[in-house]
Amino acid sequence: MSAFEFFFSFYGLLLGLSVAELVGGFARVLHEKERVRFGWLTPLLAAFVALDVATFWNQAWVIFRGAPFNHALLIAGLVIAATFYVAASVTFPRVSAEGADERIDLTDHFWRYRRLVFGCIMTANLIVGLLFITLMSVNDGFAALSTVRLWVGFGIFFIGTATAAFAPGRPVVVGALLTVLAYSLWVVVMAAIGLISRGAWGPATGLY
Repeated sequence: MSAFEFFFSFYGLLLGLSVAELVGGFARVLHEKERVRFGWLTPLLAAFVALDVATFWNQAWVIFRGAPFNHALLIAGLVIAATFYVAASVTFPRVSAEGADERIDLTDHFWRYRRLVFGCIMTANLIVGLLFITLMSVNDGFAALSTVRLWVGFGIFFIGTATAAFAPGRPVVVGALLTVLAYSLWVVVMAAIGLISRGAWGPATGLY
C-alpha cells in the first residue's frame, strides 16, 4: 500500500460520510414530504456542498498523491474532512418520527444554518488554499500549476462563500449562492469537455 493509498483510505472515508449525510438528509425529508415545505434554497445549497465535496476528492489526487506518509497530513485531512462533515450534516434538518405534527420549512432552515454551512465550506477551502500556496513555494511542479484562471476561480469561490455566509441582505446571499453554484457547475462542464476532447477512454472489454 502506497502512502497516498493509506492516506486516502482515511480521508476518502471521512469525505464519503459527508456525501452520506447529504443523501441521507435529502432522503429523510422526502420520506416526510407531507410535513415539509421544500422551497429551492436548501436543495441548491445541498447541490453546492455535494459538488464541493467531489472537488475536494479531485484535489486530494492532485495535491496528496505524491506526498510521503506523515502524521501531520493525516491531521490536516481530518480537519478538512470533518469541516465538510459538519456542513453536510446540517444542510438538511433532522426529521424525527416523534415530531409528527411539527411542520418543517426548508427555506427557514437555510436561513438559520447558512452561516454555519458556508462558513465550514469557506474554512475547508481556505485550508487547502494555504496548503497549496505553501507547496508552490517549495515545489516547482506545484508552482507550474499556478495560473490566472486558478486564482480567479479561487477568488470567485472564496468571496462568494464569504458573502453567502455573512452578508446581511437576503438578495445578496441568494445571488452569492447562485454564483458559486454556477461556478462549480462550470468547472464540471469544462472538465467534461476536456474529457471528450481527449477521446474520453478506450472501449470497455470483458463486461460479460
